[in-house]
Amino acid sequence: MKIDIKLLNDLATIPTIGSPYAAGADLYAATEYDTVIRAGETTKINTGISLAIPEGYFGAIFARSGLATKQGLRPANCVGVVDSDYRGPVIVALHNDSDEPQIIPAKARIAQLVILPCQTFEFNQVDELDVTERGSQGFGSTGLK
Repeated sequence: MKIDIKLLNDLATIPTIGSPYAAGADLYAATEYDTVIRAGETTKINTGISLAIPEGYFGAIFARSGLATKQGLRPANCVGVVDSDYRGPVIVALHNDSDEPQIIPAKARIAQLVILPCQTFEFNQVDELDVTERGSQGFGSTGLK
């Protein structure tokens, strides 16, 4: 599969795939200067790219494991979604879960993009749902093991 990409400014970097079996491509900050994210805060970082993801797919933006485990930085919405019909700039909202300010160097890798299939659907309103063994039992109802 090929994804059309447009660089929106001179600071933009085409996402890179780190190994032949990598599930995602690294997204880069399109920033001229370092970005400081204070403890407990969220900062939107522009990647300087826009994408044309094929119909039937979407882009999922996940944390980079090193940023998450070493600096406490993750996408604020945990997983970002880039819909196939969106053509605007890809922006990553990074949240700092640590107790200290964290620095994102200019043009650093900030997240990873995974292209996943997406099933479209519609809702069908009914008066009753089919009965299952679990029923309406919620959180933790299936046990730990």
